[in-house]
Amino acid sequence: MYETVRIRRADDGLLVIAPDGAPTVLDDAAEIDVLVLAAAGAHLTWSLLAGQSLPAAVIDDVRLAQDWLWAVFGEEVALAVDAGETGELAAVPGLPELVSSARRLGYAHWAARWWPASLIDGIAPLDERLLLDDIATLSEACEMIVDGADEPFEMAESPTDQVSETRGRAEDYALAAGAATAATGALVLARGTDGWDWRRCPPRLLDASEQAVSWEVVRRAGDTTVAVRAVAAPQSHFPSYLHPHVLVRTAAGTADAALTLAGDMWTTEVPAPEGAESGVAVAIYVPGVGSDSSEHGGPMVRQRLRDLAVRRLRRAADPVDDAGDAPLLAEIDAAASDSDF
Repeated sequence: MYETVRIRRADDGLLVIAPDGAPTVLDDAAEIDVLVLAAAGAHLTWSLLAGQSLPAAVIDDVRLAQDWLWAVFGEEVALAVDAGETGELAAVPGLPELVSSARRLGYAHWAARWWPASLIDGIAPLDERLLLDDIATLSEACEMIVDGADEPFEMAESPTDQVSETRGRAEDYALAAGAATAATGALVLARGTDGWDWRRCPPRLLDASEQAVSWEVVRRAGDTTVAVRAVAAPQSHFPSYLHPHVLVRTAAGTADAALTLAGDMWTTEVPAPEGAESGVAVAIYVPGVGSDSSEHGGPMVRQRLRDLAVRRLRRAADPVDDAGDAPLLAEIDAAASDSDF
């Protein structure tokens, strides 16, 4: 089996080897399903949702990359790179098992950042220590490729110290996210429920559901405010100084405030911008994280990733002998604990 790849020089002189349509680290912005793996002298990328098996490579040090190019793309591609040639070639991996392991390692790193854990949607979180074990094991199997370039996933200390001992079931959180908050005598002018842009917050902070964020425009005692709530991630943990913010928008103005954690819910209330009685747009973010762009990682992509996570957990509950795409240990553990969700 082979796949056609194109070898080209980027504008900045970097060498690119990529199947047709594959994402690379040179793209202006990447979708949230892109797997990235730091390799010796290069960066490898795969599109998770496209089911891409052969990576794209952006090479900054051809000498280092030659140690593994033949194994990933085949001898013909490696010789062409060595000769400085460009164009289309057939990639025939010299070590297909290594390519599969590298993709699984890229996926493990992706899962550490993007796994859509959700109490509302019933997607169990991945145990971070097991995920570290997965990454360590796969890094060893991919030593020829990563050769020290693959940095370990950083985690906060003692995550279980900050995990609530009792968690409500998914439907309880869905109800809590959308329940009315107005006090007696207050008038609810508008309300809504929405998701949030996963790129704007660090992992393990907020529930990944499209129903995780709720808001109400409330009128009481002559004042109009917007009350916002966001469900915390299952088994969430984060530095005490880190707080998500909310940006409330209308056509006529904005309001911004930090949320505070109360139980398993992030909450805040801000003065309503002009025009809020007709509804508002709410964006949850952590200052300095991600970019405010609607072109990538939207609701449709997030839903496809949630669906993929559900399928992987179902398969992990009864894993088959498929070394090329076998479930991670962390996924098998999550599938075993899925009854709690």
